[in-house]
Amino acid sequence: MSLVQEKDYGTPASKAEKTVTLTIDGREVTVPEGTSIMRAAAEAEISVPKLCATDMLDAFGSCRVCVVEIEGKGGTPASCTTPVGEGMVVRTESDRLSRIRKGVMELYVSDHPGKWDERNGGGDCELHEVADAVGLSQVRYDASERNHFDAELDESNPYFTFDSSKCIVCSRCVRACNEVQGTFALAVEGRGFDSRIRAGTPVDDFMTSECVSCGACVQACPTEALQEKTVKAKGMPTSSKVTTCAYCGVGCSFKAEMQGEEVVRMVPYKDGKANRGHSCVKGRFATEYAKHEDRVLEPMIRETYNDPWKVVSWDEAMAFAAGKIKDIQEKYGRGAVGGISSSRCTNEEIYVVQKMVRAGFGNNNIDTCARVCHSPTGYGLATTFGTSAGTQDFDSIEDTDVILVIGANPTDAHPVFASRMKKRIREGAKVIVIDPRQIDLVKTPHVMADVHLPIRPGTNVAVLTALAHVIVTEGLVNETFVKERCDADEFADWSEFVSQPGRSPEAVEIVTGVPADLIRRAARLYARGGNSAIYYGLGVTEHSQGSTSVIAIANLAMATGNIGRKGVGVNPLRGQNNVQGSCDMGSFPHEMPGYRHISQDAVRKIYEDLWNVKIDKEPGLRIPNMFDAAVEGSFKGLYVQGEDILQSDPDTKHVSAGLGALELLIVQDLFLNETANYANVFLPGSTFLEKDGTFTNAERRINRVRKVMEPKNGYADWEVTQLLARAIGMDMNYGHPSEIMAEIAATTPSFAGVTYDLLDKEGSVQWPCNEEHPVGSPVMHIGEFMRGKGKFVRTEYVATDEKVGPRFPLLLTTGRILSQYNVGAQTRRTHNTAWHPEDLLEMHPHDAEQRGIRDGDFVKLQSRVGETSLKVLITEKMAVGVVHTTFHHPTTQINVITTDFSDWATNCPEYKVTAVQVSPSNGPTEWQDDYEEFSRRSRTIAPLEAAE
Repeated sequence: MSLVQEKDYGTPASKAEKTVTLTIDGREVTVPEGTSIMRAAAEAEISVPKLCATDMLDAFGSCRVCVVEIEGKGGTPASCTTPVGEGMVVRTESDRLSRIRKGVMELYVSDHPGKWDERNGGGDCELHEVADAVGLSQVRYDASERNHFDAELDESNPYFTFDSSKCIVCSRCVRACNEVQGTFALAVEGRGFDSRIRAGTPVDDFMTSECVSCGACVQACPTEALQEKTVKAKGMPTSSKVTTCAYCGVGCSFKAEMQGEEVVRMVPYKDGKANRGHSCVKGRFATEYAKHEDRVLEPMIRETYNDPWKVVSWDEAMAFAAGKIKDIQEKYGRGAVGGISSSRCTNEEIYVVQKMVRAGFGNNNIDTCARVCHSPTGYGLATTFGTSAGTQDFDSIEDTDVILVIGANPTDAHPVFASRMKKRIREGAKVIVIDPRQIDLVKTPHVMADVHLPIRPGTNVAVLTALAHVIVTEGLVNETFVKERCDADEFADWSEFVSQPGRSPEAVEIVTGVPADLIRRAARLYARGGNSAIYYGLGVTEHSQGSTSVIAIANLAMATGNIGRKGVGVNPLRGQNNVQGSCDMGSFPHEMPGYRHISQDAVRKIYEDLWNVKIDKEPGLRIPNMFDAAVEGSFKGLYVQGEDILQSDPDTKHVSAGLGALELLIVQDLFLNETANYANVFLPGSTFLEKDGTFTNAERRINRVRKVMEPKNGYADWEVTQLLARAIGMDMNYGHPSEIMAEIAATTPSFAGVTYDLLDKEGSVQWPCNEEHPVGSPVMHIGEFMRGKGKFVRTEYVATDEKVGPRFPLLLTTGRILSQYNVGAQTRRTHNTAWHPEDLLEMHPHDAEQRGIRDGDFVKLQSRVGETSLKVLITEKMAVGVVHTTFHHPTTQINVITTDFSDWATNCPEYKVTAVQVSPSNGPTEWQDDYEEFSRRSRTIAPLEAAE
């Protein structure tokens, strides 16, 4: 395995269709109009030295190293800022250019610490490389009297250092922060010799500044002034492979740069089609969990969850688990066991789990974490459009004129895509935000929403239908699109429904809390603004009317014709790295891979013939039904792959009761998580760094995951599932994940053309990928919808049963924060805890003052089903009457508060609307103390001697 090299062309590519032909160093070159001379030279394999230029950033022209000569023109212009011209003749080498470049480099290196020709850093310094390239052999200047050698060293950030003594103030870091990330946390302070890079005020360090630690500045720095601490400690990597991040649904591509089995750094891959060379703090830096001391690397078993764990061999663990499964099915029936697949695992690993449940357990009791996040997306979009996925690729944002964000917080939950959003906004796109909180897209540096609808939690359907009311009654419908692409009778019915006076912005204002004029402004902007795109998240789906809200969003897109081309569409921002793939692979109890219903005889026959089994045509149990059945006594065994359902699912006490009632709970994970407190079998999992396979991101992009180190537990997750399948008597004998993908492609129409060879060749593809779309489908529903005619559906607003009142007067909504991820199992075991060491309850100053609560106080958070305690953060970003917290830390167990209310169609929990009261507290509740003691006891491991 060698290092993956990426060529830097110096400036971004031109998107012009017209081409220009010029001559560079006697070589004829044809490039798009608007291309810089530097990039044209690079494309012709002619190297021009550079320092301030990189193709991730716009041309700047400050270093004066890249100068060239142009025939017929005086001077020596910078090649990075000079566009090509038809017939232009350029020289990149001459005696004059050589003297200029050496003189410039001599000045730079004279103020560089140590001798310029000594590699005294990590070995990744472009300054040294350029000095060599221009032939600099000596430095004549004496910098002993005035220099920057003793400039300050900023080590405040846990992941990288800033050594000002090595900084040449090229501004690449500043420009990366501005242009790529869009945070504007860095600036150049002072002039001339006194100029320097500054991060934040009033305290001058990276950690207390607005820096979000995305790593763009580190990646851009040419001098090792900004450098990863791992590189400083370990030196430069010796090998690398391109793989896919295992955090959120953006699906960023990275070069995992290694020394043997050690990760030195993760570098965002410029050719990654989802991230285009950018990253966030999690994907860029937070991989330490892979070698954390908490990681369990050997199988363990115990008879009951009250017993200590016993470390055993893989064979013994599998025999124990298989024996329990067989005993349970013999005693209670084949439907008494089931499985839950993981959206953190690969498509191939998820596929074999559902296969084991259907073909090995003999039932359809298979579900996935998408149940509790985006199952309404599947139902709503399948109903209206005919397919259960988003419509666009991420590149589509570049053609968007109006961005409508509802129930999503992209800067925290999908930060790399949020950076692309912010860039488009800075270029002129309009923004509509529908959210109870003042998220960053409402107002941050250089970004301000045109309309913010501060909605009351639980009233999405009322607001979306009111938007539709305006569009229909004010004649803003795209009549041509609707006539050509949608069912006419259903549109007429829907149009009559939304036009009723009771659905006007004025009529719903008292319910939603949103002023009618804001709803009207938003509707007009969305309908008239050009290419309009909707992006939504869990603030839409995790409601009792989650499916209705998704349908309402689809109605808006169809009514305005904002579907089926670049720059528009309906785009669910998926939470986990492979939650889209989890759904694609048949992880729901009513669907086979490819979203085909289990009741279809022809679909079942495909798998029955291949697997040589009979498949039950009745849907199995959903996750909430599994808990209910366990408490009732009819469901007795559960296999959980890579999900912490005790921490992530709602109504923790009910989940605890369900898990505690099981006779067998198998947990396959990296760590002894909260769910494992009730387990009888623990099977060690593997990280994304230790396996081959694919992830499918929020834009339906199938990305390769490549193994860069051997599994520390001995097996990739698909191999662990295969061991269990064999133990229960299944004939499952895959030799490599590519064989599993071959089976997926052979049986699933939307994946029919997918192979590892294709993915390696193209980098990635978006399904459907088949004979009709051999390299995938960036945009869906071009010309016609997957279902034929688009389906309009009435969206009657039905208030949630969860009501505020004198006892519980506030509404709690939950969400994520940038530095942590999901239940925190990975990120809590990294330096990301420096930013978010605990869950905090955000509350408006008015609500806090009424309760005598000050910022930082411990408070008791109580609902009708439970209570917990945590510290409060007082902020005007919250609306009066609404509180918000995250669910990243098990010490909070925030889901002990959330109720069992759920979406009417899919059972997706209503996390976003819980009536609560907040009151002063002295510390953890009795329930938290009891739970902590139970958790400590349940993780006891018997001494090895006892195990033997």
